[in-house]
Amino acid sequence: MVDYTPTEMMTVSASRALKNDDVCFVGIGMPSAACNLARLTHAPELTLIYESGTIGTKPDVLPLSIGDGELCETAVNTVPVPEMFRYWLQGGKISVGFLGAAQLDKYGNINTTVIGDYDDPKVRLPGGGGAPEIATSCGEVFLVMKQSKRGFVEKIDFVTSLGHGKGGDDRASYGVDTKGPSRLITDLCIMEPHPVGKHFIVTSIHPGVTREDIIENTGWAVEFADQVAETPVPDAHELQVLRDLHARTAKAHEGQQ
Repeated sequence: MVDYTPTEMMTVSASRALKNDDVCFVGIGMPSAACNLARLTHAPELTLIYESGTIGTKPDVLPLSIGDGELCETAVNTVPVPEMFRYWLQGGKISVGFLGAAQLDKYGNINTTVIGDYDDPKVRLPGGGGAPEIATSCGEVFLVMKQSKRGFVEKIDFVTSLGHGKGGDDRASYGVDTKGPSRLITDLCIMEPHPVGKHFIVTSIHPGVTREDIIENTGWAVEFADQVAETPVPDAHELQVLRDLHARTAKAHEGQQ
């Protein structure tokens, strides 16, 4: 048995959701770490796309932003941003979008715009960037986020990116025919949408985490699946690759942040 942190557990669990033949639109931060870990372990043919237009990029270190030169230098091709969105993303050529959030509700709707009232917010966040289009145009969406009542709220302050709307078939009422959020990976558990209500329910709990831990760190009433699995722990190889990736990134970006 190897030791690992909750963040490593989350990152490894998120990486395992990706398949070798996926074409994945990657968000910066935790999604980027998970996607590159997948590429460096079980999914070497995974195609990573960032919204700056880089296709099939294979960065040796994690990018600081979508404009990081590492992405373009290691890409198979780089296309203009309008082409990336109109032809590749909105053209239905990307199977998975991998996103994070500042606030999230139980239907997978994302807020990355403001905390509080829009006109007089407590915090003004970076905004949506390409996330609203990723959330609606990718075949499905995986979400990765540390779990807390501050982030997992009953009602988000602003809908930046559409999840399942108000639940049920509401997503389709907006003319969106993609699958939407199909998996939520946190540092405590894995959730998936209820087949009818489309609200997230807990389907797998990480080792050492209790149901009470999950309930105490969630701002909505938590529902558990009839059969809840225990998430497989990271293996030594996954952890070594992830730690090496972070170490290379820290060394490469030293003094740049």
